[in-house]
Amino acid sequence: MSDLEKHDDADDHDEHLPAPIEEPIPNPGLPAHTWRPTDVDEGLAKRAERQVSLMFTLSAVCTVIFVTSYFVFDIGDNWETVGGLGASNIALGVSLGLALMLIGVGVIQWARKLMADHEMVEMRHPARSSDEDRAATVEALNAGFDESALRERPLIRRSLVLATGVLLAPVVVLLRDLGPTPGQVANAAEGKGLKNTLWKKNVRVVRDVIGTPIRPGDLQIGDLVNAVPDGIFDLEGVELQVAKAKAAVIVVKMEPDEIKPGKGREDWSLDGVICYSKICSHVGCPISLYERTTHHVLCPCHQSTFDLADSAKVVFGPAGRPLPQLPLTVDDDGYLVAQSDFTEPVGPSYWSRSK
Repeated sequence: MSDLEKHDDADDHDEHLPAPIEEPIPNPGLPAHTWRPTDVDEGLAKRAERQVSLMFTLSAVCTVIFVTSYFVFDIGDNWETVGGLGASNIALGVSLGLALMLIGVGVIQWARKLMADHEMVEMRHPARSSDEDRAATVEALNAGFDESALRERPLIRRSLVLATGVLLAPVVVLLRDLGPTPGQVANAAEGKGLKNTLWKKNVRVVRDVIGTPIRPGDLQIGDLVNAVPDGIFDLEGVELQVAKAKAAVIVVKMEPDEIKPGKGREDWSLDGVICYSKICSHVGCPISLYERTTHHVLCPCHQSTFDLADSAKVVFGPAGRPLPQLPLTVDDDGYLVAQSDFTEPVGPSYWSRSK
């Protein structure tokens, strides 16, 4: 092949090569690197390390103060402070705020004075990085960990672990404000906890709103009465609403031979009068839509249907368990009273229940 033919072939090959990528703007370059005092003076680096460690340690102290204040100051305690804020608000807010702030300031100080200090320029790349770039990123992260000096600065490492570890304590403590646990039995007589209501032995069944007691003879076949425990109207405000949300019941009268008592519940009804929780076992809606011919009661929210003649078993809908039954008897004056509290939690199922 002649030299002219080789030259023509080279020109044809060059025509198929992609044009070189030009940068959108001229690269101005990087200014000369300026070393930080801590980069050249190990004494200053040690002092910065102590400063960062002190901030992390003070953060841990503030967290301990937060937890201590939570138990020391009652919500009702009121120091006359700026704006009339109480001691509990001031102590909890300031201590937790300082705990978080000191960790943040410590990390910033650590990054500015002790972590590696490099200037970098990287062009924008496609959304999906190449495998090589991903591998390089992992390598850079590992290098960043090495350059963070955590291995070489054990004082910072230990104080940071202390500050962040102790900071978990407020999370655990504040869970206490979510309310009593399902198994809580303290103050059961006052209806505290998810498993307890105001019902107990010999508490009269009274009509809701008006509070009058009920005799079995006062009811006709097919009647449904909304009822509550006697004494509930001595409560006010939120306490009254919480008590009614758990203790509200429906009292129904049917022919005694139509009732199919559950095992161990043979004496829980009286002359055809039977009592169940008014709170749907699906999501807690109040139920009272009663069909007297079938003895079915319907929840208006999601149409769960319960057979009151057969232990309030679910016959339709999303509810996962029957309505809890309240055992009934009469007192010396012939009024309906409870034999005990409900033997199972009322309302929706929750995490400790199998259904």
